[in-house]
Amino acid sequence: MRVNFTVNGRKHEADDVWEGESLLYVLRERMGLPGSKNACEQGECGSCTVRLDGVPVCSCLVAAGQVEGREVVTVEGLADFAAHRSEAHPGSGCAPGACGTSLDRARRWEAKPAAEQSRNTGELSPIQQAFIDAGAVQCGFCTPGLLVAADELLERHPEPSDADIREALSGNLCRCTGYEKILDAVRLAAARAEETV
Repeated sequence: MRVNFTVNGRKHEADDVWEGESLLYVLRERMGLPGSKNACEQGECGSCTVRLDGVPVCSCLVAAGQVEGREVVTVEGLADFAAHRSEAHPGSGCAPGACGTSLDRARRWEAKPAAEQSRNTGELSPIQQAFIDAGAVQCGFCTPGLLVAADELLERHPEPSDADIREALSGNLCRCTGYEKILDAVRLAAARAEETV
């Protein structure tokens, strides 16, 4: 079957999709967007978290056919999505299909050493920069899902309490960090956002 949906603000279609394929498989294997990680395939770890119509979901549990006509934001489009949201839609999100990162730009995204980036380059979202600055990234496998979940939290609740942060990230497992630096990163992003208001 053919699935038409919006990825990082741009309309796309995936052909020859088997109805049982997961959204995760389609994003990684058919569209070349490997940011969402394939770990447990049971919705337990959160490493494959994307936003589906604005809501964080485990893409391994979403059948590709379920995204017909819907909007998906992956970690590859997070920076553009956050920048556009703050400029054009402060305090809210984008209308489905109206905004985002091109598929080609998302495929070419690569992490660069912190010395090559500044907060104002537009290459990283505030939460991505905060994860780097707080040292919240170790092996990196869980990081894409954590970033997507944290970005959604900060959009919904710009001044979260520690309990809010823990609840929002409770579906994301990390085996390296002990979580404290991840919590620090979300706190840092929230504090930086408050300074700019």
